[in-house]
Amino acid sequence: MATDLDIETSPGAEKARKTRPVSIKAKSSLAAGIDVGSRRVRCVAGSVEDQRLRFLGAGTSVSRGWNRGRIADVTQIAESIREAVEQVEEQAGIDIEAAVLGIGGPTTDSVVGHGVYEFNRSREITAEDLRFAIDRASDIRLEQDRMLLHVFPQEFTVDGKAGYRSPIGVPCNSRLEANVLLVTVSEKEHESLVAAAHQAHLRVEETVSEPVAAAYSAVLRQDRQRGAALVDIGLHSTEIVVYDGESAVGVASLPVFAEHFTRDLVLAFQEFHEHIISYDDAESLKCDYGCALLGLTSDNVLVEVPSADGRSSKEFSRRQINQILEARAEELFSYIRDYLIHLNMDQNLTEGVFITGGGARLDGILDMAERVLNCPARYGLTQGIQDWPPDFQDQAWTTAAGLALFSARLKLDRGGSGASGGILKWLGW
Repeated sequence: MATDLDIETSPGAEKARKTRPVSIKAKSSLAAGIDVGSRRVRCVAGSVEDQRLRFLGAGTSVSRGWNRGRIADVTQIAESIREAVEQVEEQAGIDIEAAVLGIGGPTTDSVVGHGVYEFNRSREITAEDLRFAIDRASDIRLEQDRMLLHVFPQEFTVDGKAGYRSPIGVPCNSRLEANVLLVTVSEKEHESLVAAAHQAHLRVEETVSEPVAAAYSAVLRQDRQRGAALVDIGLHSTEIVVYDGESAVGVASLPVFAEHFTRDLVLAFQEFHEHIISYDDAESLKCDYGCALLGLTSDNVLVEVPSADGRSSKEFSRRQINQILEARAEELFSYIRDYLIHLNMDQNLTEGVFITGGGARLDGILDMAERVLNCPARYGLTQGIQDWPPDFQDQAWTTAAGLALFSARLKLDRGGSGASGGILKWLGW
């Protein structure tokens, strides 16, 4: 669907021959986002035209250089990024020189900060006053190897009266307070990811938390206002962002992710059935026959399971496979429920939970989410990009699409300068 970008005004190798040239209007600019996952790298590019992002191309490559969700080889990651980018360049007839990168993984975390700005005289609040209060709220001591990625205002208090979202122009006698959500990541992982992009001959416009990027693509403003959470289930990390009244109230990484489901099948068949299967065969079983909740499929159907030790294949019921997956899915959403309780949001998700990432492709995942969380659940799919192809309307592409939208937003907010550290760092969207 073609929509605007929902702007708020308050505070080197030779390229392959291009096969389908695209004419970009003089008043438009190129926006690109790159989701560097531990299984796939995905790149989305579009043209910013009349405050809308029009799809130009998308590319994907096998992601190399990772070890259990952590960067192990920067050069290999750079090669994977370059492969995905060159696919888009050849497809769309463009040169991508800069992009917004997504960063996630098990180091993602958040904490609430509080800052106070004492006025020396009564006057109306300005945007600079808000910025100063937010800067004070953001001034916290971080642990070793932690860096501040985002600062999202939650609310402001004026002379003891709380609940202001953006109190510009409001009279203030003496005291302005700011509550903010501070999203942090590993500084080493962040520097390594940026270094990989540079090796791939790309300038990094901005780095964005992956669940936040996915939410920018999939969760509408009115949904955020009424309370919503987005869960991004990746191969080696599951991350969540929670919104209440449009403000981000929590961002975290959870200890259960897509690889656990596959490894559970390998271990369970070996331990309980004395049948050794490979990781790849277990992954195929999960994708072809798996379900996160018993009773949603023909559980008595027999499935032939190959052996990895040279023995003959065995037949197992689909129920035996799904019992293993159901237990892990229930554990995942129990962690999500506990995090929502920690945020006092377990009864406040009016719009429910949006589920994205490659791990969201498992059948029954929405049903399990609704059973454990007692709220609506839906897939987080891309919205807001003109000419977005139906083939890419998939949970695994939501984050890359959101990163491209962030790149477009930067072009509009900064007049195309691409300077880092701008208003998105502290205003949200």
